Amino acid sequence: MAQNTTIGTPQQLADPNWTPPMSQAIPLGIQHILAMFISNVTPAIIIAGAAGFGFGSNSPDFPEMIYMIQMSMVFAGLATLLQTIGAGPIGARLPIMQGTSFAFVPIMIPLVAGKGAGAMAAVMGGVLVGGIFHLLLGTFIKRIRFALPPLVTGLIVLMIGLALIKVGIQYAAGGVPAIGKPEYGSLLNWGIAGIVIVVTLVLNFFTRGMLSSAAVLLGMLAGYLVALAMGMVNFGAVGRAEFFALPDPFHFGIEFTAAAIIGMCAMSVVSAVETVGDVSGICRGGARREATDQEIQGATMADGLGTAVAGLFGGLPNTSFSQNVGLVAMTGVMSRMVVTIGAVALVIAGLFPKVGAIVSTIPIEVLGGGVIVMFGMVASAGASILSQVNWSRRNMLIFAISLAVGLGLQLEPGALQHLSGTWKLLMVSGLLPAALIAIVLNLVLPQDEKGEESKSLDQAPSA
Repeated sequence: MAQNTTIGTPQQLADPNWTPPMSQAIPLGIQHILAMFISNVTPAIIIAGAAGFGFGSNSPDFPEMIYMIQMSMVFAGLATLLQTIGAGPIGARLPIMQGTSFAFVPIMIPLVAGKGAGAMAAVMGGVLVGGIFHLLLGTFIKRIRFALPPLVTGLIVLMIGLALIKVGIQYAAGGVPAIGKPEYGSLLNWGIAGIVIVVTLVLNFFTRGMLSSAAVLLGMLAGYLVALAMGMVNFGAVGRAEFFALPDPFHFGIEFTAAAIIGMCAMSVVSAVETVGDVSGICRGGARREATDQEIQGATMADGLGTAVAGLFGGLPNTSFSQNVGLVAMTGVMSRMVVTIGAVALVIAGLFPKVGAIVSTIPIEVLGGGVIVMFGMVASAGASILSQVNWSRRNMLIFAISLAVGLGLQLEPGALQHLSGTWKLLMVSGLLPAALIAIVLNLVLPQDEKGEESKSLDQAPSA
């Protein structure tokens, strides 16, 4: 898309330090929030549901999901401010929007599955240590990128999407609490989810600007209004929620377990490489130049610090959001002040629990329609990265073995019944074994005589 020169000159639009007029900067900042809002709060909803205090659970811990939604907003905003404003060597000082990462969700689900809010302490211990590890990765991230070519990163992102698609289908059918009941998979449930998907597709393909950028959010709004008209929306949680509340240190407590720490640290490597891709992509698309080592290091360190601090207050891991990188390329506005405005608005919204409570009124079927699109896009992003691979016999074999083991363990977790608790938790998602196999095979198997260099992973989308 051509740059919008009615806002500023081409030189100004490509300058991260330039500030557009507030009358234009504020709507552009809001557009960034609309593009990422649902993707940002969805991981908290999924983890709460997996633990047993989410939608439809009738759990006394249900308000804890509202708190997690609140923290998703607060710490996405604060992590974004670390990126756009910076603090010493931390932060890229580029218009990079941070948000809660889907990449860690398959790792967290086995940690909390059916265990209630008490299981969140172990998750927070993993988030804290993983965030610190991620912060340290920033100091040498350029040196380890050779071990994570598109063959490996594409497989991992694809596996993340495949691991989450089951959740989307369950939500669209009525949610885990409805499994085994007559209403599960009813025509009504699928109809509501279908409305979300259809509206999202129409807006994405037949509109431009803010309507297209916020297609998933507006699709869910359409499904929400239909569900509201049919009496499927319950506002009880909104009335009970506090009006204003600050983040609560160690809200869920903190516990350090091997499975959580190993899983979070392993996925931090993948998240860091994805952030490198986003920084490179935003500099090429918005500033028309290559990213500097300082920007790449600062962005990765901001990822880690934002994640570690979030873990102290009950938040989930943060990463850069590729949809917002695409938004910068689409609008042509590289100003970090625009994203800063969006971040401040996100933090303010997160300090009002009633906002989180309103989000929690979304019927699970509506959310199902939205996450089917989002998780499918994660898998598609993996396929896009894999399109950069030279599909020689060697690379096909690495991909085949890694995918077969990873996906196989997802589909048949009973095959791991003889493993100890820690190892079973690490293996059951299939994500970590697939990643490990791909990394090791790619490093040890000889290249073909002609070489098998893939294209750069700098354009790798985030999950």
